[in-house]
Amino acid sequence: MPGVPSLAAELGVDAKTVWAATLLLEQEGLLAGQGAGRPRRIVPPKRRTEAPPLRVALLTFDSAAQGAAYALELRHLLEEKGHLPFFPGKTLLELRMEVGRVARFVRETTADAWVASAASREVLEWFAEQGTPSFALFGRRGGLPMAGAGPDKAPVFALLTRKLIALGHRRISFLCRRPPRLPRPGSSVRAFLGELGAAGIATGEFNLPDWEESREGFERVLDALFDHTAPTALILDEAFLYHAAHHHLGRRGLRVPQDVSLVCTDRDPTFAWCQPSVAHIRWRYRPVVGCVVRWAQNVARGRDDRRQTLTKAEFVEGGTIGPAP
Repeated sequence: MPGVPSLAAELGVDAKTVWAATLLLEQEGLLAGQGAGRPRRIVPPKRRTEAPPLRVALLTFDSAAQGAAYALELRHLLEEKGHLPFFPGKTLLELRMEVGRVARFVRETTADAWVASAASREVLEWFAEQGTPSFALFGRRGGLPMAGAGPDKAPVFALLTRKLIALGHRRISFLCRRPPRLPRPGSSVRAFLGELGAAGIATGEFNLPDWEESREGFERVLDALFDHTAPTALILDEAFLYHAAHHHLGRRGLRVPQDVSLVCTDRDPTFAWCQPSVAHIRWRYRPVVGCVVRWAQNVARGRDDRRQTLTKAEFVEGGTIGPAP
């Protein structure tokens, strides 16, 4: 690189201006000093190997999940990397979580890679057998030959169950959708049932009810529980189920937590407005989203990435749990 005086004369500017400019270029790594009295050396920029863009289909459980913070962040970061993420025309709920329907839909959709969110074990088993790269975001992915990520909730389920038992609760029901419990219980459900068994509490359908996944079906299962041997604690798998259960208890004149303790297995922005504060499981979505983006980059570069990652989760003991009545 020519020296500062010659550059200043050539450009017709003040030497201090040229010196400041060359200092900036040196800080950016484009110039390298070679010692006092010696001209700076030009450093050619390193060629970056950019991954080719992928059309990434984000197959969510339902349409509400498409507006969730993690889904929006994932779409933004994939676009930032040059990929083309999109929500396909249907959700897993609309496809009834049936393998045949999912298979036909996937084959009819043009995509280079798929991210299946909160899918059942059967659906993820089908994705794992396909040639198209797929990523299990949450869902029953353990032991399958495919990439995946999600919060490690099983230890937290064990912790919150022990907490409820220590407060005197022996009639605890966990209301969740079908994928976490069928065809066989997932790790979080097993942790819940295992802690009940370790405390000498016999487990059965009361603890893990089957129900039709609709508003009417949810009301029916709550009626069935509280019309007979009522639970003293309810664990709800998602925020909307938590709020629906809370309203149901209110209509029955039951107080939280004096009559029934409530725990939600996810956090939700609406909890900040709730009084008493909601007991829930908290996890950060950004590390999970980061796993998906790294996987997409590896797939775009032709790497066979099948790593599965568990991120940290923790129990937030809110004011909706208390001693068993």
